[in-house]
Amino acid sequence: MRFIDLRSDTVTQPSAKMREAMAQARVGDDVYGEDPTLAELEARVANLLGKEAALFVPSGTMANQLALWVQTRPGDEVIVGREAHLAVYETGAAAALSGVQMSFIGEGGLFNAREVKAAIRPIHDYSPRTALVVVENTHNRSGGRLFSLETCQEIAALAHSAGLRAHLDGARLWNASIASGVSVQAFAEPFDTVSVCFSKGLGAPVGSALAGPRDLLREARRRRKMLGGGMRQGGILAAGALFALEHNRERLADDHRAARAFAGYASRLPGVVIDVDKVETNIVNIGVARGRASAISAQLRTLGVLINAINENTLRAVTHLDVTEAEVLVAAEKLGLAAVG
Repeated sequence: MRFIDLRSDTVTQPSAKMREAMAQARVGDDVYGEDPTLAELEARVANLLGKEAALFVPSGTMANQLALWVQTRPGDEVIVGREAHLAVYETGAAAALSGVQMSFIGEGGLFNAREVKAAIRPIHDYSPRTALVVVENTHNRSGGRLFSLETCQEIAALAHSAGLRAHLDGARLWNASIASGVSVQAFAEPFDTVSVCFSKGLGAPVGSALAGPRDLLREARRRRKMLGGGMRQGGILAAGALFALEHNRERLADDHRAARAFAGYASRLPGVVIDVDKVETNIVNIGVARGRASAISAQLRTLGVLINAINENTLRAVTHLDVTEAEVLVAAEKLGLAAVG
């Protein structure tokens, strides 16, 4: 059975042409700074995001954690949206590596500058020092929702005026750009550091990058090595990311269109609740009867559809380059069978 896999946009397989590009990549030892393909990718990302430097890393988690590690001190507090990837999916690394605590604001993962201002701690001997604000754009757990450019600018400006730094978790920033028509550079410009991912919507097999000021990135590179992230002939992986940047960015609009088609169809099914107006990119949150999400996910697997339960009454479907819009609609039909079963 060939499954229609809507668990995540991380499940994509590299295309034949991407594999060819990886096989033919010029490589060297990157720990010595001698891998030309890695250097090309890092320069390309820095230029795309309008930053002085960029660093290739194995994962978005490492990119985010390096950003925290080089911009905070143990005991600091970091302001993030509720259910941020940084807090939900990164295994407590912020506490283990940076020794920071988090202050959660906003509803559904989104927040504004006014809420940031209210969350900044007063300066007292007994208060943690607020050091950093993190925006996740798009926001995964809320269903791939967007922070507008204006909101990003206001949040970063407020942070800087208060003496804080601002980090953009842009794992799906490519999606935010395509959906809004705003360039990734414009989204990145207000922030001190930015992380982006190549192995989600862009379809590369491995890799993310952290971009920002040259001095911070120099320290991030050192700490990447400390974590075992010196990847030697990493240009083979970088070639996949370069191919993805060149060929797979504009087609993200196809994924967004497929997600809206899925949401439109599934929202009319009995036992299913979807706020179609909140489907902005390639993620659809699907409300089902309380306590039924895992059972429906299991039933869908027997029907050839893979969709994850993210809590007891919510499923999450993610469109990507390895599923067609026609397959997505088949998955919606089968969701109807499972939801009423």
